[in-house]
Amino acid sequence: MTQAVDNQPKDATRDDAATAVEPVRRMLLVEDDEDTRNSFQQLLGLALGIEVDLAADGAQALQMLGERPYSIVVTDLRMPKVDGLKLMAEIQARRLPVTVIVTTGHGSIDDAVHAMRMGAYDFLTKPPDPQHLCLLVERALRERTIQDELSALRSQIGERHRFWNVLSKCPKMYDIFELIGNIADTTTTVLIEGETGTGKEQIARAIHQASAEYRKGPFVPVHCAALSEALLESELFGHEKGSFTGAAGQRKGRFEIAHGGTLFLDEVADIPMSMQVKLLRVLQERKFERVGGNQPIEVDVRVIGATNQGLEGAVKEGKFREDLYYRLNVVKIELPPLRRRPEDIPILATYFAQKYARPGHNAATISHAAMERLLSYSWPGNIRQLENAMERACVTARDGEIKPENLPGDLVAKKGRRGSLHVDLARPLAEQLGELTSSFEERYLRKALRKCRGHVGRCAKVSGLSRRSISAKIAHYKIDTSAYKPK
Repeated sequence: MTQAVDNQPKDATRDDAATAVEPVRRMLLVEDDEDTRNSFQQLLGLALGIEVDLAADGAQALQMLGERPYSIVVTDLRMPKVDGLKLMAEIQARRLPVTVIVTTGHGSIDDAVHAMRMGAYDFLTKPPDPQHLCLLVERALRERTIQDELSALRSQIGERHRFWNVLSKCPKMYDIFELIGNIADTTTTVLIEGETGTGKEQIARAIHQASAEYRKGPFVPVHCAALSEALLESELFGHEKGSFTGAAGQRKGRFEIAHGGTLFLDEVADIPMSMQVKLLRVLQERKFERVGGNQPIEVDVRVIGATNQGLEGAVKEGKFREDLYYRLNVVKIELPPLRRRPEDIPILATYFAQKYARPGHNAATISHAAMERLLSYSWPGNIRQLENAMERACVTARDGEIKPENLPGDLVAKKGRRGSLHVDLARPLAEQLGELTSSFEERYLRKALRKCRGHVGRCAKVSGLSRRSISAKIAHYKIDTSAYKPK
């Protein structure tokens, strides 16, 4: 996510985010017996509500596959002209994104083994049990939908849901993107607050890149928690030759280096009190002196501060200067944790699968079961933890597919998500209870919609609320119900 791309118009970006991926939900039945073709078509069409096209042999099937996309192909193995095995071989050669289920009236174990080795999803002996056939096709459709969505996400990564160097399709993040666009042509100081691993530096870089047309200077990061007070002062303001032991020559500080650009101060809450005074002066006057020097140096720098703890609480505890807090907090960006951005998990996981693909190989696909594991986890380490998990999965995956066993063993859904119950005594109880209630309510709605496949009326029945109340809550949390509907 470090490669910058051109920003998109805000309303076009929102339109893209609102457009759900629409995987194909169409099936091709390849069977040389006309009666079997017609009965299968009626059974699957009525039971699953999907469109079922018919082909009398493999040659006709290949022609139809070239004309329109299909999710599932159910094919007989023994057919004239082009049989089922040749059809499968041609599907693989053309790299068609379709799941193949094979049937045969002969019950040949050799044919079954051969078909499965060629990549068949499953194998049925004719005449198949109607209920088993429907369940098999429904399961294959479900998994195909996940694969199609991931393929679509791969293409969108370079085109949609990207704001400079940040990937997201979350409405809360789009509000942040809009705010960044509004401050791009200013020198306004920005404070970014968010849990560890939420991508605060990525957002800071997005602000800098969005401002590139107006500000040509560099992006200069400083991690304040990693430096002692003496080193931090020299790092920020530079020093003159001989100003302290080891100062063999003059050195420019990060403020000077960032002239005309952006200075990113990560973990500003860890800046010592004495340094806070000097930082406040620079923010107010836009000038400073190097350590050991007396010549004022003026700079034109946008300052972006970031912290994983509430600075307002640190001010109340006397650990952070109130005047500096207000100077930094001109525009505040509060990054939501990954557990509040579940719609971003698939697109981020897909991006990391591409990033950590083996050299010379295509990116591994993420199986339905593995994606369910990713979606059910609370991600206390946020995006950084997801990236680490996907890097491990790509290293251990075989046959080009990431399965649950490739993911870290600790990715287990936390019942009740107790890890998110952080108590902050610097904030009122009522405020924190309200946030906790909203978080649980949103998770409940998403889980209910997933179970009800996006049907608002059924969701209302499950929750014991009226349809009007459920609709209002869905609108309040900006939940896209189409994402939960079967495709």
